[in-house]
Amino acid sequence: MQVNSEPTTRESPGGPTPSTPPASRGHAEARAAVGHQLSEGDADKAAALRKMKLVALGLLLVMAVIFVFAFALQKEYPWLQYVRAAAEGGMVGALADWFAVTALFKYPMGIKIPHTAIIPRRKDQIGASLGEFVETNFLSEQVVQDKLASVNIARRAGEWLATPAGSERVAKEGAAVIRGLFKVLNDDDVQAVIEGMVRKHLLTPPWGPPVGKMAERIFRDGHHHNLVDLLVDRAADWVDDNHATVTHLVSDRSPTWVPQFVDGLVGDKVYVEILKFVRAVQADPNHQVRQSIDKYLNDLAQDLQHDPAMIARAEDIKAQVLGDPEVRELASRTWGTVKNALLGAVDDPDSELTVKFKAAVRDFGSRLVSEPELAGKVNAWIGDAAAYLVRTYRSDIAGVITDTVARWDAEETSQKIELQVGKDLQFIRINGTVVGALAGLAIFTVAHLVFG
Repeated sequence: MQVNSEPTTRESPGGPTPSTPPASRGHAEARAAVGHQLSEGDADKAAALRKMKLVALGLLLVMAVIFVFAFALQKEYPWLQYVRAAAEGGMVGALADWFAVTALFKYPMGIKIPHTAIIPRRKDQIGASLGEFVETNFLSEQVVQDKLASVNIARRAGEWLATPAGSERVAKEGAAVIRGLFKVLNDDDVQAVIEGMVRKHLLTPPWGPPVGKMAERIFRDGHHHNLVDLLVDRAADWVDDNHATVTHLVSDRSPTWVPQFVDGLVGDKVYVEILKFVRAVQADPNHQVRQSIDKYLNDLAQDLQHDPAMIARAEDIKAQVLGDPEVRELASRTWGTVKNALLGAVDDPDSELTVKFKAAVRDFGSRLVSEPELAGKVNAWIGDAAAYLVRTYRSDIAGVITDTVARWDAEETSQKIELQVGKDLQFIRINGTVVGALAGLAIFTVAHLVFG
C-alpha cells in the first residue's frame, strides 16, 4: 500500500488549501499561543502544556456539569447530595489551584490582583536569587574539588591519550593551533622581537669577559690539546710533502752571487731542520713550543677578562661581525626558518615532529594510567586550578545567570519557565480537582452523620 506524503487539500472559499497534519497543527497552535518563535523541542513542550491545560479545564467542566445535574435532582434522589458535595468540592479545588498556578505566570483573567503574576513582576529578583543559589551551592571550591577528585580526570584523560585516536586528535588540534597562530602573528613584529632579544642578550653584554672565562676553563682542562695536535700533525704532513717548496724558498732568498749547488745544500739543510723540529714538536707533549702555545692562550683568556684594551678589541670585532644589517638578516632568517619548519612539520602527518609528538602524547597518557603518583599530581593541579578559577571568578560566572535573566523580557521569561514546568503544574490542577472532590464528599458525609 502506497502512502501519499503530499499534504491533502480541502476546498475553501478562496480555493483549495493544504490541510495541516494534526501534529504540525498542534505545534503551530502552540507557537501561536506562546507568541514567539520556538525551537522544535520547545514546540513539543508547548503542545503538551496546551493539552494538559485542556485536560484540567475539561475536568473542571465535568465537575460543573455533575454539580448542576446533582443539585437539580437531589430532592428527588437524596443520594445525589453526596455527588453534589463531591462535585462542588472538586470545582472549588480546581478553581483554587487554577488561580494559584495562573498567578505564578500572569494576572488571572487580566485582573491585577495583589501578589499575582509573580514571575513577570519579580523576574530580576528571581534571577538574582538563582545566581546567588548557584554561586553558594555549586560554585564552591570544596564542591568543585570533591567532584573533580571523584571523577579522576587524569586517569580518564590518560586512557584517552594513550589511544591512537586520542594522540591523533591532540596532534590535529595542536597543528590547527600552530597554523592559526602563524596566521595571526605578523612577520615584521616577530622579527622585531627576535632582533630585540638578540640585541639585548647577545650584543649589549660585552663579549670579552664571558668568552675569556669560557676559554680559561677550556685551556685549564686541556681540551685545546687535541686542536694543537691536529695543527702540528697537519704542519708535519705539509713539510713532509713540500721538500721542493722549502728548498725553492731558500734559493729565491739567497744572494745572486752564491753558487747554485750551495743554494741546494742550504735548502736541503733548512728543510731537514724544519722537519726535525716539527717532528720533535709532534712527538713531545711537553715540548717548549706546546708550552709557549699554552702560555699564550692562557694569557689571552686573562686579557679578555681583565685587560680593557683587549676587551675593547673584542667589542670592535663584535660590532664588525654583527652590525645592524647582519642582525636584521639574522632575525629574518631565524623566524623564516622556524616558521617554515614548523608549518611543514604540522602539515605532514608523517613528519618526524608529528610522529614524535604523537608518541610523546601516548607515552604521557600511558604514564597517567600506570603511575598513580603522576596521576595524583595532575589531579591536584587540575583541582587547584579549578578552585582558583571558582574562587576568583565565581561571582562573575553566577552573574551571567543574573544578567541573562535581567535581559529577558518579563512576559517571555514567564513563558520560558511555564514551558519547562507548566505541564507538571497542570497536574496540580487535576490533583486539586480530585482532592477537592474527595474533601467535599468527606466534609458533607461527616456533617450529615453529625447533624442528620
